[in-house]
Amino acid sequence: MAIVQLILPWPPSINTYWGFHGHRRFLTQKALEFKKHAVLAVQGQKLGQSRLSVTIIAHAPDKRVRDLDNILKPTLDALVQAGLFDDDSQVDLLTIKRGEVLKGGMAIVTVATI
Repeated sequence: MAIVQLILPWPPSINTYWGFHGHRRFLTQKALEFKKHAVLAVQGQKLGQSRLSVTIIAHAPDKRVRDLDNILKPTLDALVQAGLFDDDSQVDLLTIKRGEVLKGGMAIVTVATI
């Protein structure tokens, strides 16, 4: 079993991930910055086409009320685009837990082959 643990900045919510200009959809600056951080965190690690378990401990940047599920898709998509694994359909077990509030926020992500 291979295990990769990453520390990422607080992910953009799905609500701030996409921007729209008329009928055209585009990634926001927040989304592009988050993806850059994911590439740096992954640094060439690769789990390929294995079946995966992903655990995210979400440390929000402040005490505002947040839906945890809004950070799942941006986080998984960033890890795919960073090359850690091939597609988020490989994830068979997905766990997200609210951690304590940390200034600036962060997401601790553990990905393991199963």
